[in-house]
Amino acid sequence: MERIFVTGIGTGIGKTIVSAILTRALDADYWKPVQAGFADGTDSEWVAQWLKDTGSVVHPEVYRLAKPASPHIAAREEGITIDIKNIIKHIPINNRTLLIEGAGGLLVPLNNSAFVADLIKAIGAKVILVSRNYLGSINHSLLTARVCREMQLPVIGWVFNDQYLDYEEEIVQWSNFPRIASIPYSENINGTFINTQAAAIRAQLKELL
Repeated sequence: MERIFVTGIGTGIGKTIVSAILTRALDADYWKPVQAGFADGTDSEWVAQWLKDTGSVVHPEVYRLAKPASPHIAAREEGITIDIKNIIKHIPINNRTLLIEGAGGLLVPLNNSAFVADLIKAIGAKVILVSRNYLGSINHSLLTARVCREMQLPVIGWVFNDQYLDYEEEIVQWSNFPRIASIPYSENINGTFINTQAAAIRAQLKELL
């Protein structure tokens, strides 16, 4: 079973939309082990509504925390500690590709000593990086790429999201990680949009895998 971990250059950069598209493109299952904040619904619930009747399974979270904050803070408020070993014990096991969505970026703390990047290494997943085009994203993208190299994380490539200026090629060149796809901005995110984008990136994604 292939395990692919989707992480981003920060928070609010479109990881969940991209994760839904990637899950559809790969005919995979989806899993977000750590959810912090669910007053407006969870990411798993959002993905599930657009992947229903596709055959993809949306697996339940291991940690479902109320406070929309860094996971280690949200967990602390509920009197618990996020344990990477516990997450590993709950990895869904079947013959399907598993698309795993992280919380925030690589150096988001899960507890007082472990970060999202440590979880990726423990799972043994390949990594897809999501970068949203905004002022400052070159710096955030290249910092993320550097952490991947320092921690020897196996990166498949970039998915760019939204529209701002045209510097995706520079990020690809300077990071030396390939571009998987560019997802255009849309105010109408629905099943049709996700299916269309999934179909557009499927061949390139499978080639890089």
